[in-house]
Amino acid sequence: MSFFAGFFLALWAGVKQIFKHRYTLRYPEQKLDIFMINNQKSGGYEFDAKKQVGTAGFKGRHILYMDKCTGCSLCAIACEGIADCIDMVKVDKSFVQNKKSQFPQIDYGRCVFCGFCVDACPFDCLFETPFYELATTDKRSLVYTPEMLNEYPQLKGEYVKFIPDKKSGAHHG
Repeated sequence: MSFFAGFFLALWAGVKQIFKHRYTLRYPEQKLDIFMINNQKSGGYEFDAKKQVGTAGFKGRHILYMDKCTGCSLCAIACEGIADCIDMVKVDKSFVQNKKSQFPQIDYGRCVFCGFCVDACPFDCLFETPFYELATTDKRSLVYTPEMLNEYPQLKGEYVKFIPDKKSGAHHG
């Protein structure tokens, strides 16, 4: 290949990119709306115990339904060989289904978001949400108590809808 052919080939590769839609977000002002992808509600990772199948979903911060949790600690046992980030802690409130009042506490500094704790939960009380923003400057604030896990995360900022386009690539609208 001659010098000029290579030059024009490289120039053409750059020029044709000018006309494509871009998928660039100005994070943290703009964030990808991972709750709505392809105009479908996208939830977090869940496990259907009856079908023995995990549903596709984003693996982010956990949510714990304390009214369903029995304190069986199967989530902590499943996590033990992987990240060892779940500890069972005692809570002051009493629950009918949880006589010991023990609930999971998750240390996100050690969590690898594998979803095995969600798979191991036989009572469907532990799920992963699409909430992924857990950054902090204090490592101790990454430990989420059962009360913190019981609250659904609050979303802040502008969320941008994802629009896949087969002809010109992905872009946002």
